[in-house]
Amino acid sequence: MDRRLFINKAGLASASIAVAGSASSQSNEKKPLKVAVIGLVHAHVHGILGRAKNGDIEIVAIVEPNKALANRYSKLHNFSMELVYDTMDQMIAKVKPEAVSVFCSTYDHLKAVEFFAPRGIHIMVEKPLAVSVSHVNKMRELALKHNIQLLTNYETSWYGTHKKAWQYMIEEHKGGDLRKIVFHTGHLGPIEIGTSKEFIEWLTDPVLNGAGALMDFGCYGANMATWLMKGEKPLTVQCTTLHIKPEIYTKVEDECTIVLTYPKSQVIIEASWNWPFNRKDMEVYGQHGYLICEDRANMNYRWKGEKQATKEVVSENAAPFSDPFAFLNAVVKKQVTLPSFDLSSLENNVVVVEILEAAKKSAKSGKVIKL
Repeated sequence: MDRRLFINKAGLASASIAVAGSASSQSNEKKPLKVAVIGLVHAHVHGILGRAKNGDIEIVAIVEPNKALANRYSKLHNFSMELVYDTMDQMIAKVKPEAVSVFCSTYDHLKAVEFFAPRGIHIMVEKPLAVSVSHVNKMRELALKHNIQLLTNYETSWYGTHKKAWQYMIEEHKGGDLRKIVFHTGHLGPIEIGTSKEFIEWLTDPVLNGAGALMDFGCYGANMATWLMKGEKPLTVQCTTLHIKPEIYTKVEDECTIVLTYPKSQVIIEASWNWPFNRKDMEVYGQHGYLICEDRANMNYRWKGEKQATKEVVSENAAPFSDPFAFLNAVVKKQVTLPSFDLSSLENNVVVVEILEAAKKSAKSGKVIKL
């Protein structure tokens, strides 16, 4: 019989870990998860290609029609080209993965879900989940119909500071009711930081990425806000965008500010391809205090009655909440039970796409959009 140990301070709301009660189930849990990598055109793919030594994930196939790209990465990460297939159909005829990790354009996330969900294969995509509400509704329907996990990976989901922020602001309610949350996410720009040409080709395409900085970095704040607001949707979405570098980014915006209003709080999402430095930080203000996550390890906070802020250095999250692939392994093997509106969950990321689509409508029309 399984026992469940609830870890309310795991930064995943009421996530639970199932502890196996038999030798055979424990043996199965220790086996690496058989994962197929779908696409190599997203720069985040290096995260899974470069972690073979961890032993919890076994890459059993890679689908990538661009053989020059596959060859380049095979030399970089020391995988055999025998693992590489041109199409999902060719791969599935030879290999039966337990899950797939998707690194194609955001537009093609739907194609991956349409292919793998009916086959009962679990899926993790890179943020954001989809380019549009139309796409996300189809994906949600398929995931629910075929009873698969459809997870979305964000770098910020694994920050130790965000786990602490949940503990202090939501569980312990140290700052009182939330009043304002501000997110700064971005960098100098994907071209300026030297992103691969295969990534740039779709990331700067308004169809394949859905927009520019708005989608690329606006999704982080929408995801975190939906989590901290326990799944509550904003009442309104307002967005302004700028095209500061049209000579570099000819088709999409490179600067974006999104404002979300809730009955008693406000969220500001600043997404940019124009920051002088890389940024992924968060400010959370409540009735009785504030908390600032400077990065994944450093934070400071001040509560009512205190004369000055306290600085805290936070350790990395313990496995399996330490990285997306350890988490994927644990979720597929039912070692972790996802709570509603978890950062990686389908429920949360459907709301994220609804917010992003409303933001695009607002930026285009100049109007406030009601959800």
